[in-house]
Amino acid sequence: MYTARFRDPAGTVRTGTYNEGTVTAGGETYDLSKDDVTLLAPCEPSKIVCVGLNYADHAAERDKEVPERPLLFLKPPNAVSPPNSTVTLPAGKDRIDWEAEFAIVIGEQCRNATADDALASVAGYTCMNDISNRDDQDIETNWVRGKAFDNSAVLGPVLADPTAVPEDASIELRVNGETKQSSSIDQFFFSVPELIEEISAYMTLEPGDVISTGTPAGVGPLSDGDDVAIEIEGIGTLEHSVRIP
Repeated sequence: MYTARFRDPAGTVRTGTYNEGTVTAGGETYDLSKDDVTLLAPCEPSKIVCVGLNYADHAAERDKEVPERPLLFLKPPNAVSPPNSTVTLPAGKDRIDWEAEFAIVIGEQCRNATADDALASVAGYTCMNDISNRDDQDIETNWVRGKAFDNSAVLGPVLADPTAVPEDASIELRVNGETKQSSSIDQFFFSVPELIEEISAYMTLEPGDVISTGTPAGVGPLSDGDDVAIEIEGIGTLEHSVRIP
């Protein structure tokens, strides 16, 4: 099953069932291609916990070692940007990169989970572009400027039930129709249960919170006007464009 958050023609934010380009809520069905309906990010996180260097090939392209425990950093709620939006990025930077990521959305409050019971707290999965400002990331240690800026976490298009997503789901990113990243989530160094166990040992995860699990090799710089598509098997395709002032 797939769910989506959307703004209906009256401007009300609703959550409904998504099915092949339509959303249904409260007995009403809306055609996303015809009706005045806007898809929103599929959740409202109080925080986004991101994982760095979770694919060995991405660690290699960044000339980094795979860490012995998950490398974690945070993005705040203001980083969230919806699908099908034009994302405005910071001006005056030499390199701001795309990063296709598989994102976990928490459904139940979670603290001190074990790997064995971690999946019980998961509401579903979605796509995320962890947009990264390399100019500042590469010269700071806390990555606030590099990772936590406005619009740096594009989420969507829908929330997929965990049963819809295979354990080896493919993940692909295209820029202006050209494939730039292509991998699968079975290449994670740290698995979904391991990540939830580690993160929830340090902080309480609330419903709607997001864990973004890292990106595979193939990151590269965005340019003004680029169209980005992130497709994850079992979830769908997150699309957005880019504006750089």
